[in-house]
Amino acid sequence: MRYAAQRYHDISCGHRVAGHESKCRHLHGHNYRVHFTCEAELDDIGRVIDFSVIKSKLCMWLEDNWDHRFILWEQDPMADRLCALDDSVVLVPFNPTAENMAGHLVHHIGPQQLEGTSVVLVRCTVEETRKCAASCDL
Repeated sequence: MRYAAQRYHDISCGHRVAGHESKCRHLHGHNYRVHFTCEAELDDIGRVIDFSVIKSKLCMWLEDNWDHRFILWEQDPMADRLCALDDSVVLVPFNPTAENMAGHLVHHIGPQQLEGTSVVLVRCTVEETRKCAASCDL
């Protein structure tokens, strides 16, 4: 039997969606809420994972890598110019939509950060606003 544990974390960061047909093509930012859902069999204590471990391994990754930064697709035509202006630009291998951010966290960051545990990040939901969110499931 598999159980799930969830934790969310709030970050603020900027982005732009290259090729977007509307205002999201402009430089802008969000107060994101990122929800992590981890699964595993229960440990000897009766939990999937201690919530503080989700914080230290996944939430703190967000703090260290994306919070108060500007997330930009490495193929964005503005990448060279924006990187030259500010060292807070983080280049990523995907257009930074909420969907792609969730997918990157599930498929790349979760396995990396949870390596050595029996826990798997099976779902990530990225809320761009309180009304709009995107999820990726493993």
